[in-house]
Amino acid sequence: MDIERAVADHYGRTGIEAAILEALRAEGRDPDRITASDLSAADEFHLGWHAVTLDLIADLAPGPEDHLLDVGSGVGGPARAFADRTGCRVTGIDLTEAYVEAANALTRRCGLADRATFRVASALAMPFGARTFDAATLIHVGMNIADKAGLFAQVRRVLKPGGRFCLYEVMRVADGDIPHPMPWAATAETSFVETPETYRRLLATAGFAVGEPIDRSAQVLAIGRAMRERAARTGVPPLGLHVLIGPASNERMGNVMRTLESGTIAPVQMMARAA
Repeated sequence: MDIERAVADHYGRTGIEAAILEALRAEGRDPDRITASDLSAADEFHLGWHAVTLDLIADLAPGPEDHLLDVGSGVGGPARAFADRTGCRVTGIDLTEAYVEAANALTRRCGLADRATFRVASALAMPFGARTFDAATLIHVGMNIADKAGLFAQVRRVLKPGGRFCLYEVMRVADGDIPHPMPWAATAETSFVETPETYRRLLATAGFAVGEPIDRSAQVLAIGRAMRERAARTGVPPLGLHVLIGPASNERMGNVMRTLESGTIAPVQMMARAA
């Protein structure tokens, strides 16, 4: 099986930009006058959503002079937030052509095209020279990559010495079933959830000094409960991850939240630095 093609097909769908713009109109917003934060309900495709992105920005703290690589950038939500909040320059790569097209289009609408750009590329064969970037992010991407050693070697290659690498990944923290479909995979064939210990070992082997992991489960569960309670009171808002995921949204998000609640998986943040 061509894993990368299967992963790209899992995420790919047509009309992403149009669907997001339609949802914005349904909320009474003008798609021609939007900011990066206006899109956050639909373009932050990770647990904890925009709130966690803001925490990652604070922890990585890039400056306006920094060039940031976002590996697996999706439709560009975190990258736009980094560029908008810090002024840094961001290059995002993703396997899914439809995501890259939507990311560039939405970034132009937000007036951030001079700070954030996106291209189709594999995380295992990055089209960049050595020591190109000051920092890098990996946000809910490793679950789709079996060859994490190769991934981390590529990130290390394109980072400058001392470059910072912020990972925020779904990791296995206990024995137990991981049901499918999940937001990142319809079946176990393209799902590669590993333990924090495995991440730390492979990062060290690739040449990174790795900090202590941060388990964000409590934060994510609290945000998830608040979102469900709000939806029960006022209904599902037009703009949300269901616009990006499609009809399977409820089943996939339900599976991941139940598995998180069971303690089998956790959204874990790690900070590493290139030696």
